[in-house]
Amino acid sequence: MNLYFDNSSTSFPKPEGVSQSINEYFSHGGTYGRAAYNRVIEVSRKVESTRSLLANLIGTSLAPNVVFTSNATHAINLFIRGMRYPKRRVIISPLEHNAVCRPLQYLFQTAGVGVDIFPHHPDGRIDIQKAAKVNFASYDLGIINHVSNVNGVIQPIKEIKRLMGNTPLLVDASQSAGRVEIRADEWKLDALALTGHKGIMGPTGTGALFIRNPDMADPLIFGGTGSNSESYLQPIDLPDRFEAGTPNIVGIYGLWGALSSGMGYSFKREHFVELLHEISTFSSFKLLAADDTDFQSDVFSIKPLGMEVSELARILFEKFSVETRSGLHCAPLAHRTLGTFPTGAVRFSLSKFHTDNDLDYLHSCLKKIDEGRS
Repeated sequence: MNLYFDNSSTSFPKPEGVSQSINEYFSHGGTYGRAAYNRVIEVSRKVESTRSLLANLIGTSLAPNVVFTSNATHAINLFIRGMRYPKRRVIISPLEHNAVCRPLQYLFQTAGVGVDIFPHHPDGRIDIQKAAKVNFASYDLGIINHVSNVNGVIQPIKEIKRLMGNTPLLVDASQSAGRVEIRADEWKLDALALTGHKGIMGPTGTGALFIRNPDMADPLIFGGTGSNSESYLQPIDLPDRFEAGTPNIVGIYGLWGALSSGMGYSFKREHFVELLHEISTFSSFKLLAADDTDFQSDVFSIKPLGMEVSELARILFEKFSVETRSGLHCAPLAHRTLGTFPTGAVRFSLSKFHTDNDLDYLHSCLKKIDEGRS
């Protein structure tokens, strides 16, 4: 039985191909793109194959525009801090993670860049009708958390970008990549940040930034790329413009293993929706999830009533061996929006390894706790 429900922090278990690919690299070694002998050629092929797999995952034909980073936070900072802000105004969703909020706070303190919040429904999903009245031309940038790491709400990215027109949109796909469909080209996305160790189920220390127009952001890190080495200037071509220094090759190998696994979900969607419905009837908990299940991912939280969130997490682990994440989930803005600040909630985040039986067991655990407190 899989009782690990903390996949929004990092996924576990991983597909077998992850460790196999990592072991392959450790067995053969080699660097990336900086020599012409066979070992390096094979490594470079694997790295570029992984780049292409990521491009395919997010729905873009522009594989060179997918830049490897150490995680989504790195990718988000690379874009946010590399941009220019002549209008000194940014608009964000009400469910953003501190990976977005803290860089924006830095910009506010150092450059006077202000932040507004998209109009939204009570669950944090953007209200498209009200958003249609926003003057997006007055903003330098919009930022949307595609899937909330607190209540799992899926934002209508296609409709949001259509409303924004030429104003750039950065999508934080930390929780959505590998979990829900992404169509970067069809939706005309300007930039997208992702991590490799959550929904994709790869190793930690891996991530990527998709940037459609490289001129939108200046590099944050300068250094060797193995190209144009005669010049002291950073190359302008992608991906070298944003990939200074030796990349995390072993992590990229593991990412290739995850992306190549072809694994689908082991639990039925309707079974998951029924679980949410059952939890919503328990008197001891407040369910944090999408108001409309069509916009619900496999992440949700509950706030215990009359009990500390840390106490509920402790009971779940000590009595039932269920592993969760309690607190603010590095997303105080989301918890303010959902009315659970400052205590937070207990989060449950599933993976493709969970089965219907695992969901049934979780239901029985929460039911026992609820009945014991009623």
